[in-house]
Amino acid sequence: MRIMKITELLTKKTILLDIEGNQKETAIDQLVGILYKAGKITNKAEFKAAILKREEQSTTGIGEGIAIPHAKVTAVKEAAIAFGKSASGVDFQSLDGQPAHLFFMIAAPEGANNTHLEALARLSGMLMNGEVGKKLLNARSVDEVISIIDSYDQEDEEEQDVSDKQNAVVAVTGCPTGIAHTYMAADSLKAKAAEMGVSIKVETNGSGGAKNVLTAEEIDNAVAVIIAADINVEMERFKGKHVIQAAVAEGIRHPQELIERAVKQDAPVYQGNAEVDERHGQQKAQRNGFYKHLMNGVSNMLPFVVGGGILIAISFMFGYNSATPGDPTYNPIAAVLKTIGGGNAFALIVPVLAGFIALSIADRPGFAPGMVGGMMAASSGAGFLGGMIAGFLAGYIVLLLKKVFAGLPRSLEGIKSILLYPLFGIAITGLIMQYAIDKPVMLLNKEITHLLSGLGTGNAILLGIILGMMMSFDMGGPINKAAYVFGTGLLASGVYQPMAAIMAAGMVPPLGIAIATTIFKKKFSKEDQDAGKACFVMGLSFITEGAIPFAAADPLRVIPSVMIGSAVAGAMSMAFGIGLRAPHGGIFVVPLVEHGVLQYALSILIGSIVAALLLGSLKKPIKS
Repeated sequence: MRIMKITELLTKKTILLDIEGNQKETAIDQLVGILYKAGKITNKAEFKAAILKREEQSTTGIGEGIAIPHAKVTAVKEAAIAFGKSASGVDFQSLDGQPAHLFFMIAAPEGANNTHLEALARLSGMLMNGEVGKKLLNARSVDEVISIIDSYDQEDEEEQDVSDKQNAVVAVTGCPTGIAHTYMAADSLKAKAAEMGVSIKVETNGSGGAKNVLTAEEIDNAVAVIIAADINVEMERFKGKHVIQAAVAEGIRHPQELIERAVKQDAPVYQGNAEVDERHGQQKAQRNGFYKHLMNGVSNMLPFVVGGGILIAISFMFGYNSATPGDPTYNPIAAVLKTIGGGNAFALIVPVLAGFIALSIADRPGFAPGMVGGMMAASSGAGFLGGMIAGFLAGYIVLLLKKVFAGLPRSLEGIKSILLYPLFGIAITGLIMQYAIDKPVMLLNKEITHLLSGLGTGNAILLGIILGMMMSFDMGGPINKAAYVFGTGLLASGVYQPMAAIMAAGMVPPLGIAIATTIFKKKFSKEDQDAGKACFVMGLSFITEGAIPFAAADPLRVIPSVMIGSAVAGAMSMAFGIGLRAPHGGIFVVPLVEHGVLQYALSILIGSIVAALLLGSLKKPIKS
């Protein structure tokens, strides 16, 4: 395979030698702008939103005056790198607290090929060489920048085999995007290990998949394992080894400390559960907490919900009883669509939710008990809530079983995952679900369904206001997803009005901003006005996240405005009694609503106008 040069991605058109201003978002705007001008991205607002979302996870200011903002998103037309330089420095909230002077903005398309990814990985590793940064800071021309990068762009050396090395250390690195920090942490660890005379092999879990994968022999021979990652790593292979768990930033900033601890075996022995290094216990607990496990279940459940729900909604277009044999409106296509969507896809929602929650907690041994517990919840009527309980129950039961079986002879290690965990995990989870969980939760579900089905107009409007505000508060974050999960759970119980309100409210933030930037031109820059046009499309497509760049730039004005607008849309939708059986939003599902297509469209429109008027009145005119 041909080795792609970094300068095929970093070209003269994507180099900015003088970044203006000293604020983070200003620098990001300028770098996004030159990528757009060079034809590398198709949508500035969408790409910037992805950059800011990555920054929310952790700063990409790696210290030593360098920042590497990056994103992998469909708005990228072709893989590219933008380079920028600031003599005065930019406050990028860097890891060392110092201003950033050199910027490499990496734009990776969804499905980037391996040649692109390898070039981006080499760039990330190259920047760990302090000499490169010094030369780039002194570069006076675009040609000089290209020349410096070319001179250090060398093919990665093949990883050494450490299965027969004394006091060898093995490591794994990974970051959410997998195109920068993953490789920088790996190169930082390797460079420091070479300096200390320690043999090391580092596995990278990047966008192109795992590279330099650790062998069983290398793991067995290693004195300890370093996990410097902000993503889930396959952990079962490290059972019985001293494992240090840290954030990927620690691998970049403090490699010597990690390696010294590894050599001293200053870390607990991994027992196949969420045991963590005491130093990073709080941080790891946050990553492995309740919300993370729940979202793992929800994210894997959503394809079944969305695909199945829309198929069911389409079947109703033939008539609400068109799938029932003998009905005058019966249509065989409608019947097949409802069977696929409701009888099959929807039947898997709760088991998949429970299975992947348990998988997140206990790795693969938790999956089967979780699925079985979820199936029992679904078939008993315990529903969505029962499935959540089943997932957490199964996951923690398997963790307990791992501790119970930890003392078995090593000769029985192979039968744990094949026999012991599934047998006892399924049996114990099933017995608890059968005798302690299913019936009480089923009765609770009936009461909730009865309560919501019998809501008066006033209470329904209040519920619409609350759900609407939740959808706009963090625009795709935990509170937004909590509202969505609430509505999804009610669908299975035959309550469709909250889902309609949730979907209407989710369209308001980008639509409200689009209207505001169109009407109140004097209060928005030309770039904001252009981004606002894209918000029309994103709002109509139910991409709430389209409003994030505006909210991040001016949260005190934007967030309250769109929350109130969304509350109006949700309240109106509930007041009209509109129902939606498809768990998705956007203009393409508006015709599928029950009890008033025009009223539903009016709810969205009025909510968006309210948000726009509030935003327009709160914003101050920009200085010319």
